[in-house]
Order: sequence, then structure tokens, then C-alpha cells
Amino acid sequence: MTDRTQTQVIRVLLADDHAVVRKGIRDFLEEDAQIQVLAEASDGQEAWALLARQQPDVAVLDIRMTGLNGIELTGRIKERYPQVRVLILTAYDDEPYIFALLRAGADGYVLKTAGSRDLLQAVKSVAAGKSVLDPDIASKVIANLTSNRTIEPLSERELEVLRCVAKGRSNREIGHTLAISGRTVQGHLANVFAKLHVASRTEAVTVALQQGLITLEETQA
Repeated sequence: MTDRTQTQVIRVLLADDHAVVRKGIRDFLEEDAQIQVLAEASDGQEAWALLARQQPDVAVLDIRMTGLNGIELTGRIKERYPQVRVLILTAYDDEPYIFALLRAGADGYVLKTAGSRDLLQAVKSVAAGKSVLDPDIASKVIANLTSNRTIEPLSERELEVLRCVAKGRSNREIGHTLAISGRTVQGHLANVFAKLHVASRTEAVTVALQQGLITLEETQA
């Protein structure tokens, strides 16, 4: 998969209910010439309306917003605009939030305590099709997903699909790589999710790494 951050500007929609926070985030995001903040929203409903008009590459969302919260908004985005990548940027590391957002389809979850370079890299990584988890969040995900969990063996084809997912490839790209149809890819992914007891690509890759089913090297595009 070609890293889009090397070829074009990443268009970002920023949604946070604190104006000062939005300004700070926008200022250091736009210090990077590869990132353009198309629009800002102060609540979930405004962000949803802007999405239809702006069609960003990445939506950077807080969790607690009026109208639509970050969980509800993420679910809507993934259902209506699956090509838009969602990066959660929040102060909350509560497990119910984390797992609700991963199940809603969030592509990344970063805490506001992260440094500006970490946030810039997170935006670029999710834009390139990768999954991003703040280290503190990742440790909670792994601890939860691996407690009292029996992992069913994956077939070689399911592992091949999973390795492609770890590289951030879309279903179409996976199908092209493995010479199978998009529907077949979806079927293999459904099996992977069921066997690993996960509900999203991010969860699947996290569990696969922890269980040694794939290596870090295999996540490189």
C-alpha cells in the first residue's frame, strides 16, 4: 500500500467542544505542511454536518461532545463514510470508552497527554491506513483481550488476510494481493474476528501481535 502521506496533503476535520483546545491542536497540526485542517466542529452534530460537505481524510474527535458523542459519531462515520479514518484524541482512558470506540470502528486512540510529535505521527499513520493506540491504551486493550480468552487457530489464508490488515490495506487491496474477491475477504475477516473474539481490525491486530500470530515487521507497509 502506498503511504498517502508521502504523496498528498492529509485533510483533517477537528471536533472538540473546547475552543482553546481546538485552536492548540490546529496550530501544531498545521505546522506540518502535509496536514491541512479543513474545518472545526464544537459538537458531534456540527461535525456530522461538516463531514458531508468537507469529505476529510481523517476525523480527529473527542469523546464527550454534545449532540453526538465521539462513540456515536464514529459509528455513523464508519457506516456512511468508511473511507474516512477516525482518530480519537481525548483525555479519557476509561476502558468502557476504549472498547466502545474500537467496536465502533475507531482507527486510532490517542490521549491528550501525548506530545505534539506523537499526535502528528498518529494522524499520518491512520491516514496511511494503519491503526494507532496510545501506549497506555494499548496495555489496557491487551490486558482485557487476553484475560480468560481462548484463541482459536487461524487458517493460513486467514493469517494472510490478517497480515494484510496489519499493513493497513483495504478489502479491495487485500483481494488484489491474494487474488480473491472482496466478498471472500469479508468472509475471512469475519472468521478472524470470531476466532480472536474481537470486533474491529484494531483489536484483531492487537491480539494477533500479543499472541505472536503476526510480528511487528509484518505490520510495515
